[in-house]
Parts: sequence; structure tokens; C-alpha cells
Amino acid sequence: MVEIRKDYFTEKLSIVTSERGPRIPAKHLDHGKCAFCPGNEAMTPPADLVLVKMGDTLVKQTDTEGELITGWVVRVFQNKYPVVTPNAPATYGEYPHYSEPAIGYHYVVVATPNHADSFAKIDIDQWTNVLATMQDKVRWLYAQRGVSYVVTFINHGKGSGETVEHPHLQIVTVPRLPPVVDLEAVTVQNSLNELGVCPMCQVIASESGGPRQIISTEFYIAFTPWASAHAYEFWIYPKRHQTSILKLSQKELMDLSLLLRSTLGGMSKVLDDCGFNLVIHSSSEKNTTKQIHWHVEVYPRLSNWAGLELGAGIFVNEVSPEAAAEKLGAASRKELAQMVGIT
Repeated sequence: MVEIRKDYFTEKLSIVTSERGPRIPAKHLDHGKCAFCPGNEAMTPPADLVLVKMGDTLVKQTDTEGELITGWVVRVFQNKYPVVTPNAPATYGEYPHYSEPAIGYHYVVVATPNHADSFAKIDIDQWTNVLATMQDKVRWLYAQRGVSYVVTFINHGKGSGETVEHPHLQIVTVPRLPPVVDLEAVTVQNSLNELGVCPMCQVIASESGGPRQIISTEFYIAFTPWASAHAYEFWIYPKRHQTSILKLSQKELMDLSLLLRSTLGGMSKVLDDCGFNLVIHSSSEKNTTKQIHWHVEVYPRLSNWAGLELGAGIFVNEVSPEAAAEKLGAASRKELAQMVGIT
């Protein structure tokens, strides 16, 4: 059974899937047995998008029956243990036990062939390859029936929910707009209707050059949010109003790669390679009436939420966003300087 269940009173959603089973972290396997490592392609479902370097050119290929592509740079395949499925039974439940089919796709994007790499260490070119591949896959997913929204995220390290330590992203589609994104879209639309301005554009203006700014590039700003729920949490926003990460030019994509590499590298240095979750919030390509200012949110996993957070939705942050920004900013700028060759 796999279905989406809605809370009795709120918009909170749960995907209930008894078919997937508990996932046990595979950190203790040696690299030769990692399903995401080169040489072990047969341990995963066939890849329907593979980026391969041929000379100075990157070529998109696909695994075929009896022939698995090797020598890859980025590899994309369906998750062996999906949380949603294209074949979910079309059954619905009525209030107060409302449920709907958890129809969708769940993909893995292996970010590098090198098991020992991390998102804080892979170079800018490889980050750009990963983001461009993710864009291609997300565009394809939005063209499929039953896909209302595509969630892209990273689980890395202890406490993040990671089950395979080889660097990878996950892409999950859902048949409705997620509650968090829906609330953001309503807030943006209300502000546009009442004030004629995107509220996040106002936030970006107020945080630029302020005590919570971590680093700023030509197209993006990274900052710790005013009411951070996690210690050292930070967000990355495009400076100009953009609704979707799918609309980025090549130059903007490379600049985003630079910022992601420098901030994650800086965070790794400050927090000793702590676990984290990274989530991309982008507008739906299907529901064009509910648009947001797309962005990236990063949540370091330094502590577990307790009763106040889980039961009341009130979050205790033991490090002020201003102090976090100061430390992350110094480390991120150092990472950036090393990458662009500034001494």
C-alpha cells in the first residue's frame, strides 16, 4: 500500500508506504559494495540519464538492456526503494480519513563517481554538471501525467536520513503542491496583490550587506534567516525575482554552483562536516497560478527537535543567526577565494 494521507484538521500530509520497509544506513559497506560507485551499476535500476565525458564534450546517454553505461560523470536512475510509485492504486478515502493515491516518481542523481567526495568538496564544474542534469530530469518529470510538483533534496551525513553515503540528490514528484510551498505561494501572491511587490525581494534587499549575510555573488545571496529554526541554517536566493530554477542561464547556473560549493564548504569547515538537509523550493511548472521566488534552504543537523518543536511548532535555536552568519561568512569567503584563485 502506498497513499497520501491528509491530517484531520490541517494541511499536513503523510506518505504512508508499507512496501518500502525501514531503510538502514549503509555507511559500513566498503566502497566496492556501494551501489552508487562505478563498476556497480548493475546493483541499481537502469539509468535513463547518464552524463558521459567524451573528449571535451559532455554527452547524454541511457542504459539499455544488456548494456550499462560506464565512465559516467553523473548518473540518474529510479530509486530502488521509492516513496511514491506511478502504479499506486487509484483509491481515495473520505474525511476524516482522507487519502489519495501516492502516484509519482522517485529518482536518484549520483553527483560524482568518486565515493570519497562530498558536496562540500566537488569542484564547481562538477556542481554545474549536477545542476544541469537535475534540470533536465525535472523538466522531463513535469511533462509526465499526474505530476503536480517536483521536490529536489539532499540528505547528507548523520541525522539527515541518509542511507547511502555516496554523494547524491533525490528527486520525488507528488500529485499536489506541498503545504510548505503552497503557503509560500499564498504569501507571495497576497503581497503582490496588496503591495505590488514580492515579499522575498524585500527580504533580499533588507538582508543584503546586513549582519545575516553570509556571502554574495553576481546573481545570488546566501544569508541566515531572521527566525532560523536550525542553528546555522541558511538560505540561498537569486537577487532578481525568478520563479523557477529551471529558468537559469548557463552563467547563472555556474554562479549558483560557485555559491553552493563555497557555502557548503564553509559550513563543513565550521561545523566539522556535520549532517545536513538541502531542499530546493521552486515554482510548479503545472500550477502557474501559485508562484514563488525560488530558493535553496540548508538545514544543518546539529541537534534533534524535542517536544516544544514537534508539539508546538516553536523552535529553539541555540546560535543566533547573526553569530552563525559571521562564522559561515568568514569560512565561505575563504573557500570562495581559494576556488577563484584569490590570495
